[in-house]
Amino acid sequence: MTTVEIIFLGVYFTVLCVLAVYGSHRYRMAYLYYRHKFKLPTPKGVLPALPRVTIQLPIFNEMYVVERLVDSVCRIDYPRELLEIQVLDDSTDETCGIARACVERHRNKGLNIVYIHRTNRQGFKAGALEHGLKVASGEFVAVFDADFVPSPDFLQRTVPFFSDAKVGMVQVRWGHLNREFSILTQAQSIFLDGHFIIEHTARNRSGCFFNFNGTAGIWRRSTIEDAGGWQHDTLTEDLDLSYRAQLKGWQFIFLPEVISPAEVPVDMNAFKSQQHRWAKGSIQTAKKLLPTILKSDLPFVVKREAFFHLTNNMAYLLMVLLSVLMPLSMVVRFHHGLYGTLFLDLPFFVTATASVCVFYVATQREQGVSGWARLKYLPFLMSLGIGLAINNAKAVLEALLNQQSGFARTPKTGSEGKSIKRIQKSYLGTKTLMPLVELLFAAYFTGALWFAIDARIYTSVPFIILFQAGFLYVGLSSLLRGRLKSTAASAAALKPPEEQARRVA
Repeated sequence: MTTVEIIFLGVYFTVLCVLAVYGSHRYRMAYLYYRHKFKLPTPKGVLPALPRVTIQLPIFNEMYVVERLVDSVCRIDYPRELLEIQVLDDSTDETCGIARACVERHRNKGLNIVYIHRTNRQGFKAGALEHGLKVASGEFVAVFDADFVPSPDFLQRTVPFFSDAKVGMVQVRWGHLNREFSILTQAQSIFLDGHFIIEHTARNRSGCFFNFNGTAGIWRRSTIEDAGGWQHDTLTEDLDLSYRAQLKGWQFIFLPEVISPAEVPVDMNAFKSQQHRWAKGSIQTAKKLLPTILKSDLPFVVKREAFFHLTNNMAYLLMVLLSVLMPLSMVVRFHHGLYGTLFLDLPFFVTATASVCVFYVATQREQGVSGWARLKYLPFLMSLGIGLAINNAKAVLEALLNQQSGFARTPKTGSEGKSIKRIQKSYLGTKTLMPLVELLFAAYFTGALWFAIDARIYTSVPFIILFQAGFLYVGLSSLLRGRLKSTAASAAALKPPEEQARRVA
């Protein structure tokens, strides 16, 4: 074996080793979850009087969901004299008229609701929240994105926790209005459930930092101000503010039993746009705050968890590199009579892939899902995660290279259950050349699969199929703009608007 080939395999196994470390971190999250599962948060006391609350609704071109959002927020059960609602609208389309009319309708019913429209999108969502905060009257500020439908008891169940003067933010769990729409929305729902049920609970109850998710949470206004306010130098202003506030000593509370339903993207391009923003923003936040965190006098376990939390998306860069190297390493070792060393791959792959299985099976189990219903989506979840690697690796590279980009909103369609409204093309995710790259990777792994079968290297076949299927699904779904969704959903999309409204009601 030549020196070049030895170096090549050394790089390959190094990549596998680092990915295995990030993968094994899921085991720690599951361990911490079960260790602290029954450490339920309770209010430390009783508020002497109910405080004044402002609810902010930042929107941008959300004509399909803005009315649903405003109507649901106006149903929140809280003394009207203590509640203010701000519709922070940066829209440039028909949303403006719909939102204005909706606000006026509720104002005529006696609600304290205001419509605030900016003529520019400076700072994007963070800028809108900051602008609204300047004229807000509330001591506490709740935020809901356009696709959310908060329950009427949201404030009743969150405000009492602020009886503890150290608590700066309370976050509730996201639900999913359209989980059943397609296999893509099922997968997204499981991903988000893992983040909220396992990760948030584990981090919060073990004393580590966790983050406000940009929506379905409520802040103490003085916490926002003490932490430096909303800043828009990253694409994840929520993650950024969360870490700055906790560095200041503020405590956060997560309430997994309080659920605020929302819509997940039905279109692959919209989903990829959302993932790109989250991945890029997390690395931007890591670059901005991780040095301060590591230099602080915080406990080692808090620093360690912050490191894994903020840098987790770096794994996508390594996943793309692994995707290039894995078939080549198989060929190199086979031609040198060393294909038996493929068994060296197994501990690394099992560490990375089995951790995904354990993590998401635990997530489903905690929701009462059992048996086949708990397991049937796992292969697809792993493939989808691999298929997103190119999209998210690009986001990570942009963050590392300081390439700035605008805040790309996640298109909402008003989807609930398996129904969907007719939507304009401008409300779908933007097409790029990325699907062609993903399909090239799918073709590359198709060749690798043929070689593995021909050479009888059967230990590699399951992993190759995971990579091949992931890149193929993500690439094709991106090109077909969601036409791979369920037949029922497709049929619902063709129904008249009146019938769709009846179905949703």
